[in-house]
Amino acid sequence: MDAFSELRRDIVSGEWVVVATGRAKRPDDFAKAKKQILKQPAEGCPFEILQPEPLVVYSKNSEGWWVQVVNNKYPAFSQSHSAKHACPKITKNGPYEWMEGVGYHEVVVSRDHERNIAKMSDEEVELIIRSFQDRFLAIKKDSCAQYVSVFQNHGLGAGASIAHPHLQIVAVPVIPPDVGQSLEGSKNYFHQNKECVHCVVIKYELHDKSRIVYENEHFLVVTPFASKSAFEIRIFPKKHSPHFEGISIEERFALANSLRTGLAKLHKGLKNPDYNFFLHTSPVNNDSENSHYHWHIEIIPKTAVWAGFEIGTGIEISTIAPEIAAEFLRKIKI
Repeated sequence: MDAFSELRRDIVSGEWVVVATGRAKRPDDFAKAKKQILKQPAEGCPFEILQPEPLVVYSKNSEGWWVQVVNNKYPAFSQSHSAKHACPKITKNGPYEWMEGVGYHEVVVSRDHERNIAKMSDEEVELIIRSFQDRFLAIKKDSCAQYVSVFQNHGLGAGASIAHPHLQIVAVPVIPPDVGQSLEGSKNYFHQNKECVHCVVIKYELHDKSRIVYENEHFLVVTPFASKSAFEIRIFPKKHSPHFEGISIEERFALANSLRTGLAKLHKGLKNPDYNFFLHTSPVNNDSENSHYHWHIEIIPKTAVWAGFEIGTGIEISTIAPEIAAEFLRKIKI
């Protein structure tokens, strides 16, 4: 008899997730889910024009600017606290600890008010990825920066407040806990097995094939074995590399193709779902200690809401097996 549900353990974090096969939904059910659409007119949108002091600007052919990177008008982290730009230190306050929120908070804006990455060309997406790489290389010169986070919030359900497509780059003076857990899991696996855990996963997924959504010469797009949510996607470089910012030009175009394809299949298959995607990479200014790590991108569609069990236990429930999700996405023509 088939199991009513499965508990699957993430090979890196050690966390358990539930694949609730007993109450599984069909792939089409996720496309029918009702959601609020974030719609704002182009007129009056702050991202419609080239900003006065962009950090970097990229153009495609002779069509004017396509991508600009600017400082966030309302940053969560800023350098403005100190003219000397001293690195923050931990301060004790009774049993508590705190430090100043020193860092960077930048916004990556693409020009088209309507077209997100799912509807762009590979060449257009490559310019966005180039902006990530260039800003990484610039920020890592700052010895106070410990980690650089790149992410996108798409849709109201994912935390977006502006409809115009944009992404964010945030650099912080600490290692974030989710990243730290990923680094620790990777390190432990390497010490025990003398292999990169993500390289092992990639090799197995290429052999098994049931969770592959797409691949090209340099990248693999899969639904993870222990998916945290329905239709979660991860994008791995096939070649081991701890640092995203070290990608070559050829790899940058291949990543653009992989990211666009993964998001386009989600967009078409699930009728433009809200999602978050983020980059997991090694901390900056620390080349040798995390050589075991394998950078990657995670895409988390907002296909469910955490309820009491998830909040109370930290165990997430997915109502579709990743193998079925991958099969559904593979068949979508874009």
